[in-house]
Amino acid sequence: MVRWPEGWTRGDLRRVRPGDRDRTVVLPAAADSAPVKQARAARARLAATAGSNGGGGGAGGTGVATEPGYASPWETPITTGGRPRRRVGRIIGLVLIGLLVLLIVGYFILDARLNRIVELAHSGDRPAATPGQDWLLVGSDSREGLSAGERRRLSTGSAGGQRTDTMMLLHIPSGGGKATLVSLPRDSYVPIPGHGRNKLNAAYAFGGPRLLVQTVESVTGIRIDHYMEIGFGGFVGVVDAVGGVHLCVKESIDDPKAGLDIRAGCQDLDGGEALGYVRTRATARADLDRVQRQREFLGAVLDKSASPGTLLNPFRSVPLAFSATDAVAVDNGTHLFDLARLGLAMRGDPITLTVPIAGTPTLSGVGSVVEWDRPNALRLFNALQDDQQVPSDLVSGSR
Repeated sequence: MVRWPEGWTRGDLRRVRPGDRDRTVVLPAAADSAPVKQARAARARLAATAGSNGGGGGAGGTGVATEPGYASPWETPITTGGRPRRRVGRIIGLVLIGLLVLLIVGYFILDARLNRIVELAHSGDRPAATPGQDWLLVGSDSREGLSAGERRRLSTGSAGGQRTDTMMLLHIPSGGGKATLVSLPRDSYVPIPGHGRNKLNAAYAFGGPRLLVQTVESVTGIRIDHYMEIGFGGFVGVVDAVGGVHLCVKESIDDPKAGLDIRAGCQDLDGGEALGYVRTRATARADLDRVQRQREFLGAVLDKSASPGTLLNPFRSVPLAFSATDAVAVDNGTHLFDLARLGLAMRGDPITLTVPIAGTPTLSGVGSVVEWDRPNALRLFNALQDDQQVPSDLVSGSR
């Protein structure tokens, strides 16, 4: 009988090497299977042919070498699949690592694009730090970045300089819960450090963001942690980047000065329409109605910006990320994760109100102003300083 080479086994037709264990192998078939019977018949014919030629089927002949009890011809190859599975796992791992690297690099690129315009830590004598996080959100009437044609289309005019059209104080509580968004009317008659009493938006004209922050801190007693500002052009770009905002307009408004002609009812507004909507004063309560619309709009645009439909859609999220970082100006201590926290706070259905108002007199040399109801305004700001819920009567009595 012919000796089988070392490494061959009963029922195996090839030598198995250590590196071949995950490759295709041939397994022995059952003794009574059809392939076995066919192979036995073929082997018998070969043995007979070898015998007729003077050989034998044994150890001394030239026939087929066999091992007693051998019953393994060919069977369908079976693939173990171990190596392909490991290859797929490596590919998935590399893809995930690539995405993580892309997100990290993208974060730092976008963070570096933020326009940082004021250092809050050196804004004069400041109130003591309070619990939670407090933002001053400002909408300016800057026309920077708008062409002459865009100014005509958006009815922004061509006034020089830069003033604040919108000012809101946002308090995010430290222990969770709803944020509080307080509108500060631009015509609020308040003391401005170094300039006597004047309208609140005059602080920005006199000394830019730093003096505006200092003025708000002095009249509210609240330390401002972060500052964010957006101009007309950036406003339109952000709204268009998210595909417009859905707002429910309470009354029809036709205001050529703001470039607005809108019917009452729920509808989607593009960037130009939304800009006119938050700028117009062509309603019964003028500026007081406007600050309410501004809060409504801010909640709608931040809610849509942070929605899964926007964040998971690269055709929306990528343009939005670049539009937003180009559009906003912030303080030196604000980073992208702070803006993300701001967006999440606004998505949580914040409490919204206007600072309590005592009246809207007209003063010589100043014009129409908004005077605060000082006792109730102090109740409001003291609650925010203490990171407490705003008294319900201040919310229900505010429009």
